[in-house]
Amino acid sequence: MPTPPLSTAQAARAAVAARLEAVMKDAGLTGHELAVRCGWHKSKSSRIVRGRTPPSDADIRAWCTACGAEDQIPDLIAASRNAESMYVEWRQIHRDGMRRVHEQTVPLYQRTRCFRVYASNVVPGMLQTAEYAAGLLRSITDFQETPDDVAEAVQARLRRSRVVREGDHRFGLLLEEAVLRYRVADEEAMAEQLCSLLSVMARPNVSLGIIPLAARRTVWPLEAFYAFDDAQVAVETLTAEVNVTAPGEIRTYLKAFRELSRIAVRGTDARDVIRRAIDSL
Repeated sequence: MPTPPLSTAQAARAAVAARLEAVMKDAGLTGHELAVRCGWHKSKSSRIVRGRTPPSDADIRAWCTACGAEDQIPDLIAASRNAESMYVEWRQIHRDGMRRVHEQTVPLYQRTRCFRVYASNVVPGMLQTAEYAAGLLRSITDFQETPDDVAEAVQARLRRSRVVREGDHRFGLLLEEAVLRYRVADEEAMAEQLCSLLSVMARPNVSLGIIPLAARRTVWPLEAFYAFDDAQVAVETLTAEVNVTAPGEIRTYLKAFRELSRIAVRGTDARDVIRRAIDSL
């Protein structure tokens, strides 16, 4: 059973809080005394230690300075920033529109040799056609009420997707059959997208499996996730992207991918499933 996707972020935040508490105790201070030295409300240090309030860079500097532990400031700030980057709300990621985040993730896509992707809701981004992507990104923009740069974001997504055709990259892709049926774009765009899947299946670096609706499940439908080599798994929830980096959790997601792979159909059987979806339009 995969670990809930928030667990890595929560554990990382808790680890930062525990380290700050240890710094305070090593200095022989109570939470109240520390708050006084920092000029804070008396409850702030307690909220930070309990993980209720994530510390800012300024909070960490003040905390360590008050404890005479200035040498620990750089490491703690780095750990805190890493913890915060593990769970980032889409509204924050898309605050300036969606083009920027596509461009920022290009280096990650380029350095990844092996992609393992499980999609339970929409066609994975690297396989999306322009019109399908436009329909999806339009829905996301409207729902999140974030700045409208859909046209630019679509082009950025297509540029990022060149990794499927260029370089030394391998793709293991699993799609729930329902993904082929969800109308996130108009009929013409859906037909083009499904035909594109038939085409991409022929690529030697792509293994595309479809999990039939009627398959006997050994792993239940999960939230979509992208595994980048064995180093990182990005899990997509309604409100946020969760970046899993703990080795144990990564292994759990890869185990789920292997189990889901066993109930997927490929080759001619997968093509038949896709063609039936096309015929239903």
